[in-house]
Amino acid sequence: MTQSTKWFIAILAALALFVLGFLAVVLVIFNSMPDRTEVVTYGSGDKVAVVEITGVILSGDDVIRQLKEYREDRAVKAILVRIESPGGGVVASQEIYEEVRKTRDGGTPVVISMGALAASGGYYVACGGTHIVANRGTLTGSIGVVADFLQLKDALQKLGIEVKTVKSGKLKDAGSSVRPMTAEDERYFQDLMDVVHRQFIDVVERERALSHSNALDLSDGRVFTGEEALRLGLVDTIGTFEDAVKIAAEISGIEGEPAIVRERRRHLWWEGVFSDAAESIAGLKEELLNRPVLSYRFVGSQ
Repeated sequence: MTQSTKWFIAILAALALFVLGFLAVVLVIFNSMPDRTEVVTYGSGDKVAVVEITGVILSGDDVIRQLKEYREDRAVKAILVRIESPGGGVVASQEIYEEVRKTRDGGTPVVISMGALAASGGYYVACGGTHIVANRGTLTGSIGVVADFLQLKDALQKLGIEVKTVKSGKLKDAGSSVRPMTAEDERYFQDLMDVVHRQFIDVVERERALSHSNALDLSDGRVFTGEEALRLGLVDTIGTFEDAVKIAAEISGIEGEPAIVRERRRHLWWEGVFSDAAESIAGLKEELLNRPVLSYRFVGSQ
């Protein structure tokens, strides 16, 4: 290794340590701030609660918390889940779906309102609803599983860096970014993804009352417009967010204009100085460190 390469690696390592340290400090401060959401109500009639799922689904905690709170609130007659997401982690998507289904089966109607994109894990979640409303141009479906494996071996070699892995079990380091993936590795991950894909297909087949052959035909990863999805039986109605609100009111027996309940972000005094940077760093941390290996995710949204 040349002297210049050693200096480059040292500088790179120092920068990485600085960034990680800064990230840790910012996240500690950001997470210690007071609750940044509040519940607001628009209107005075019986309530329809709105829960939003936006962006890549990395965790189901916040959505699940809201679903539990609203279904236990006797003043809330129906819940509307607004989805604007390409999907995300397999487990996070499955957990939200199960909570949506549990809410629906417990007697609280759950109407799904799809925005521009409600694909893969976003569609998985939607399957748990009482009624699915999509816009004509909504992109939905993408029923499949994807896994990305970063390959760094050649880049590390050019920098003169060699990684030695000690393991027990021949597949223990399968998917490692510092060695080429073998044919056996690929078969292993393909079998794993096929199992998870089948779980998705089973949900679509059951929830949408499709034949097994139809569910298989629709589960090759394609996205569909809202119009196509309606024709194929993947959604129930073409309509807007306002249409979904009316459907939620009708299903739950609300007379007149319903009141809308939703959480919104509170703007605190320090946000203009600090919050945007903190959220960006937190999002980067989620994307780089917490990104799931297996995803119900529409790749075309990247």
